[in-house]
Amino acid sequence: MLFKKYLNLNQNRLIWCFLAVFSCEGGIQSYVKDILEASQNINPNSYVLILRDYPGCSNPFETTLSPFKFEYFKSLNPLWGRIKLAISLLTNLIKYRPQRVLCGHINLAHLVQTICQPLGIPYTVLTYGKEVWEPLPKKCQKALQNADQIWTISRYSRDQACIANQLNPKQFEMLACMVNGEQFTPGPKPQHLIERYGLQDARVLMTVARLWKGDPYKGVDVTIRALSQIAEVFPNIKYLVIGRGDDQPRLQQLAQDLGVSDRVIFAGFVPTEELVDHYRLCDGYVMPSQEGFGIVYLEAMACEKPVIAGDNDGSADPLQDGKLGWQVPHRDVDAVAQACIELLKGEDQRCNGSWLREQCLAHFGKPAFQSRVQQLLQQKVV
Repeated sequence: MLFKKYLNLNQNRLIWCFLAVFSCEGGIQSYVKDILEASQNINPNSYVLILRDYPGCSNPFETTLSPFKFEYFKSLNPLWGRIKLAISLLTNLIKYRPQRVLCGHINLAHLVQTICQPLGIPYTVLTYGKEVWEPLPKKCQKALQNADQIWTISRYSRDQACIANQLNPKQFEMLACMVNGEQFTPGPKPQHLIERYGLQDARVLMTVARLWKGDPYKGVDVTIRALSQIAEVFPNIKYLVIGRGDDQPRLQQLAQDLGVSDRVIFAGFVPTEELVDHYRLCDGYVMPSQEGFGIVYLEAMACEKPVIAGDNDGSADPLQDGKLGWQVPHRDVDAVAQACIELLKGEDQRCNGSWLREQCLAHFGKPAFQSRVQQLLQQKVV
């Protein structure tokens, strides 16, 4: 290493590098915020460098008592933003010799590797899901291959990344998504939503998903196809679809063509703060999908609702390999229909709402998540 004589690292300091955290919303951003919250009492005086955020964005951690120092590099010229981030990262590494650098997105991994490796400073790459499931450019593959650790959300995501990018599974550490058990809680079906959607005396299945043509594997179409079979056993069945996107017209036409359009309600976008009431509204959550993890399953179980997922994706982790829910072939209409019928009958242990919530929070609640983050950050890296 070029600077090997400076290998005494500051064990009380971390540097984080992210693409965007507070200027947009999404699964990766929520995951990052949870990690930052869990780490704020472990490593004081940590630096957080964010490429696409800007001063004044809604950052709940930027207070006088915050252990983090934030630097923002949003620029009209993306290249200039990266150059400024790289200069700041290099300056901080030389000045503070941090314990390690945590890179929050694969698109920053090559930059982080280029600066960290000559200085002998370990770096960890955080991955979330599909962004690492396909073969990456060689420079990104090398950045992952040379990372001291790679964090990911599920065994499936790890395995997909390894196959696509020639990675060593031993590099990976599991950090599953978290569900807030204080936000997602059980309760009676809200009367105002029953009236809004016309669900009086109905049995309700629900899915929360983006309805995008580019991401059609949420299983909404499969569940629509299964409704006729389900209705033979439960004539009052309704299917509530929450989400929006350019695939909705196709799905609406499918329901009409199959003669079940009166059973399918497209609710559109629902704000996060209203989701808990919608989970309470349903009798079961169904999403036979291909997920990197699937935090929606945790949200449903935290609200004491049984769940149905695919059988060959990251949902195996939140469902504990079928212990906490049904895993079915995600494009098999008959299998989805049968699972929905079993769920609605309510005779299976996986329909025991209080037990589901207890198991879910024990593995994926806030205390469990924070404990895991602390364990990972306190591991010695070489």
